[in-house]
Order: sequence, then C-alpha cells, then structure tokens
Amino acid sequence: MVAALANPAREPQRLLATADQARKLEGLARGVRIEIVEGGEIARAIGQQNAVHQGVALAAPALEPLTIDEIGDPAEGVLLVLDQVTDPQNVGAIFRSAAAFGARGVVLQDRHAPPFTGALAKAAAGALEKIPAARVTNLSRALERLTDLGWRTVGLAGGAEADLDAVLDGGPTVLVLGSEGEGMRRLVSEHCDVLARIPMPGGFESLNVSSAAAVALYEAARRFRARAAGE
Repeated sequence: MVAALANPAREPQRLLATADQARKLEGLARGVRIEIVEGGEIARAIGQQNAVHQGVALAAPALEPLTIDEIGDPAEGVLLVLDQVTDPQNVGAIFRSAAAFGARGVVLQDRHAPPFTGALAKAAAGALEKIPAARVTNLSRALERLTDLGWRTVGLAGGAEADLDAVLDGGPTVLVLGSEGEGMRRLVSEHCDVLARIPMPGGFESLNVSSAAAVALYEAARRFRARAAGE
C-alpha cells in the first residue's frame, strides 16, 4: 500500500483505512482523502467478506503495461519472461525477487498469466510498484524482438545439460521460466539462445518456479557484479 501511494504512476481514487492505519498513512496519501471506516466496511468495499486487508484498501486504476520495446531497449541488466506461470502467489513472489535482485522488468503473456489482483500484489510486497511489466500476445515473437534489441535469452529447464552459472556471461540476459507442471513450451524453448539448469546436488527433482526465479536472479546478479569488477 505504501509503495502504491509512493508510485507517481498510480492515481489514487479512494483510500479506506481503520483509525489506526489512517494515522500511519498521514502524509502519504498524495491528495486523496483517507476515509476512516471499520474493518467490515473495507471487506464489503473489496467485495470479500473475509478478505485479509490489514485495515486499509486503495482504489486506483491498474498500471499500464509497457511494450516489449519499452521494456527491452536499451539492452542492459536482466529481464524475466514467464511462460504460462499462472499462480498469483508465484508471480507475486517472482516480482518480489526481481525487485530484490535489481531485475529490469518482467514479461508476461496476455493470456495464461494472472491479472494484477490484490492477492498477487500482496505476494509481491510492493514490488509491482517498482518492477516494470510488459504483456505480450506471443512470447516467441517477443523473444525474437528482444534478440534483435541485443538480449541473450537463457531458458531454465531441468533437463538441460549446462549449468546456469556456466552459461551466464554478465551481459544483457533474459531468463525464461516455464510453468511448474510442463515447463517452457516447445516453441518458447526453441527461441532461447541456450538452455540451462539449476544444479541441485541434494538430489531433489525441482524447485517451485518462484524459488527457481530467485536462485537464477541471484546467480545473474552475481555474474553482473563479477563482470563489472573485471573478474
């Protein structure tokens, strides 16, 4: 909530808060009047009687997604591309990791990706306000365009032969992650420059997609730092 109020791209329309929360939000409301209400009224306004709202709710238009050119030009840093990752909790957690490790942005499909609802925003813990997102119709064409813009695409696949740390070079990198059940679709994987796996010496078969994203982002950030230091 604080991150949304601090985001100049947001235009708050209505802000409901309990008396305790209203005191914490003083000076942050950016011109919108804080309506002090009981928790039950917030739940009714949200439309879910048992909604978990922590005593505050903000009504604001959704953020406009970027185009693939806007998010990918210039080519620098790391981008995440999510192929049919549909669980809002996972997508929210991925945005949170993207913010923690300094990712450039996240690319999702128009379909087969969750809307940016309150549940997703809660899982993202404010990262939706910090990490740009692009939504595209066709991920394969989006990867082609990112390649044209100077990006190198690395697809995460458990069956890949190369380890992730061996293929990262510290340059502009797109990390592509597929759904937990099926992984990347064939056409998406074919548009990656290289496929890589996260080595798991413990012998466990796979990671949750949001955990895999966090590990991959950490490794990419480490490689960027090494390249910047001339190592």
